[in-house]
Amino acid sequence: MKTPVIDMSECILCEVCIDLAPHAFKINDFGFVEVLPLEDYDEEAIHEAVKNCPKDCISWE
Repeated sequence: MKTPVIDMSECILCEVCIDLAPHAFKINDFGFVEVLPLEDYDEEAIHEAVKNCPKDCISWE
């Protein structure tokens, strides 16, 4: 199964990923974007997050 990954060294906390795929991303208690552990990710929503991330810091693993 593919899992989305965020390169935190590039992330600017714009929250585009959260807006486009709130089932998969959230801001954690430390103020960073976190990928939620899911058994299945909505690939279309994640693809939109990848495509619209201004820093290109989201990828699939």
